[in-house]
Amino acid sequence: MTRNFKLLVFDWDGTLMDSEARIVSCVRAATRDMAIETPPDEQIRNIIGLGLKEALEMLFPGSNEPFKERFIDCYRHYFLNEDSTPSLLFPRALEVLNRLAEQEYLLAVATGKGRPGLNKVLDETGLGPLFHATRCADETFSKPHPEMLLQIMDELGVEPADTLMIGDTEYDLQMAINAGTHGLAVSYGVHTVDRLNRFSPVGCLDDIGELADWLNQ
Repeated sequence: MTRNFKLLVFDWDGTLMDSEARIVSCVRAATRDMAIETPPDEQIRNIIGLGLKEALEMLFPGSNEPFKERFIDCYRHYFLNEDSTPSLLFPRALEVLNRLAEQEYLLAVATGKGRPGLNKVLDETGLGPLFHATRCADETFSKPHPEMLLQIMDELGVEPADTLMIGDTEYDLQMAINAGTHGLAVSYGVHTVDRLNRFSPVGCLDDIGELADWLNQ
């Protein structure tokens, strides 16, 4: 397995940002507004990484489109405007992204977030200028469909063999397989290491700050 990658594609929630608590809080708030039963927190955590419609299909199987649209509006209202649950970058995430940018890697984001949510956190963190391309689940197919990765590679002119997808969920690793790229797991997000290892990642990091050294080994 080569580590001479040109393009590094990052998941956002659970990989670069510790946003699990905020996502759970916003889902719970949306269910209260809609006067429906709130799923257990573990079920909510399990859908982090998927597009909102795909996540709702898992949380509320068989739900119709009007239900999904109303829920998404409620969720986004809390995420963008009301919820104050802290969402911070993981320790050393900013440091390693700057280091990788200095080493002239192409950097990108492929996320289950919608575009308004991603733009909000890119603005808040100041990370937007570091990324050469970004794709969100409301712009194309949700993970684990490969379309986000395929579009990013096409935009940046990079082959799958030269691309590394980095994420904390099986959805990220399955997307990497589906797109023909390499997948690197991180162990500190929402899915367990045993679950991630089923998708044969090229490695598993316990700290995002280890990434630059791992690439240079």
